[in-house]
Amino acid sequence: MTSRKWVRLFLTTLLVGGIVTIITGIVYGYKEYLSYVQDARFLKLLVEVSFLFILGLVFSAVSQMGFFAYLTVHRFGLGLFKSLWNTVQVILIVLSLFDLAYFRFKEYANGESFTGYLIFPVVILLFSLIVAYIKSKETNKGAFIPALFFMIVVTIVEWFPALRQNDLSWLILMLVPLFVCNLYQLLTLHKIVKS
Repeated sequence: MTSRKWVRLFLTTLLVGGIVTIITGIVYGYKEYLSYVQDARFLKLLVEVSFLFILGLVFSAVSQMGFFAYLTVHRFGLGLFKSLWNTVQVILIVLSLFDLAYFRFKEYANGESFTGYLIFPVVILLFSLIVAYIKSKETNKGAFIPALFFMIVVTIVEWFPALRQNDLSWLILMLVPLFVCNLYQLLTLHKIVKS
């Protein structure tokens, strides 16, 4: 990995984060943005979209820090646990998904059903399985568990500031760009290194 390739990955990931945050924000709050267009409040719309883009750059930077931290942790894990590293990662995946549902339920539920707190873990798991499958097809079968670990555990850790707020709009606005940036980096790295 040369510095030129790293800068390219860094800048394209920033752009992905900014664009995905704009799209997520507009889709999630489309009525508000539609009213800006209908009322010809284009300056307000521009300010809101600019805010979303800058927020997306921040989310992207968080994603990139998580990605490079994971690459380091992965190397340590391989050295420390050797052949057990995949087993350790699977255990951490299960614990992370369980914690995401159970501890959020314990902390924030006010008579709500536990099943509502299973939505995020199930969605993250399903999309992560798809990404890990694609990664393993494009590289090798041994990449499945590390990719799954990264997409689940690292995304949840990066998502922690929004989880503490427990505001649905912030949960969605942060999760989607983080997940897409993580997906982009994971599926792009081997192509950049190979080229």
